[in-house]
Amino acid sequence: MASEFDFLLVRAPFFFLVAVRIFAMMLTTPLLSIQSVPRVAKIALAALIAFLVLPRAYSSGWDVEPFSLEYALLVIGEGLIGVISGFFVSMLFATFSSAGQFFSYQMGFGASEVYDALAQIENPLLGQYLNLIAMLVFLQINGFQTLFLGGILRSFEAFNCFALVTHQGPFISFFLTGLSTLFLNAMIISFPITGTLFLIHVAMGLLSKAAPQMNLLSEGFPITILVTFFLLTVTLPLMMNLFIQIMENGFIAFEGLLTAAGGIK
Repeated sequence: MASEFDFLLVRAPFFFLVAVRIFAMMLTTPLLSIQSVPRVAKIALAALIAFLVLPRAYSSGWDVEPFSLEYALLVIGEGLIGVISGFFVSMLFATFSSAGQFFSYQMGFGASEVYDALAQIENPLLGQYLNLIAMLVFLQINGFQTLFLGGILRSFEAFNCFALVTHQGPFISFFLTGLSTLFLNAMIISFPITGTLFLIHVAMGLLSKAAPQMNLLSEGFPITILVTFFLLTVTLPLMMNLFIQIMENGFIAFEGLLTAAGGIK
C-alpha cells in the first residue's frame, strides 16, 4: 500500500492530467453527465480510473515543469480531449434522438416537447423514447465498459494533448464527417415511418379534395398516431440491430481517429 502511495506521489502531475481528461469526458457523456449523478461520485470514479491507467499514461515523460504555466496549458488540453471524447458519445445518441424528432412532427407529436433528462434538451416524446432505447442498448452491449476500460486506456496510449495541437486536421474532418453521418443515420432509422406517414398525408390530401366535408384534422391525427405506433412495434427489433451497428461503427471510427492523431500505425 505504501509503495502504491509513493508511486502516486511521484507521478502526481501526470495523475492530475489523467484525472482531468476522464472527469471532463464524464461531464459530457450521456447518463453520467446528468445532475442526478452526484459530483462527488464523478470525481471519485475519475480518480479511480486515473489511478488504474496511470502506469500507461505519459510513459515517455516530458520536459515541462510541474504546476507551471505550461502545465496549466496541458491541463486545459487534457480537458479539451475529454470534452471531445464525451461529445463523440453524445453524437451517437443524438442520432437516435434526431430520428425520433423526424417522425414526431409528422405524426402530430410536435407540440409534445418536454425536458429530456438524458439528452438534457427539450425533446419530443418519440425522441426521448428512442434515446432511452439507445441507452439500454448501449448498456446491453457493455458500452461503458468499452468506453472506460478499453477506450480510455487506448486513448492515453495513442496520443496526448501535444498531439491535439500538432494533428488538428483529423479531428476537424472527423467531426464534420460525424455530423453528416449523424443526420444520415437518423434519416435511415426514421425513413420507414416518415415514408409511410408521407403517403398517409398524401392520401388524406386527395380525400380532402374528393370529400371536402370530411374533417381531416379530427380524423387524420388518430390515423397517423396509430400507424406510427404499429410501425414502431414492427420495426423495433430491426432498429435494435441498427442501433448496435451504428454504435460499433462509431467506436471503430473514433479509435481510428485516436490512432491517426497519435501517429500509431
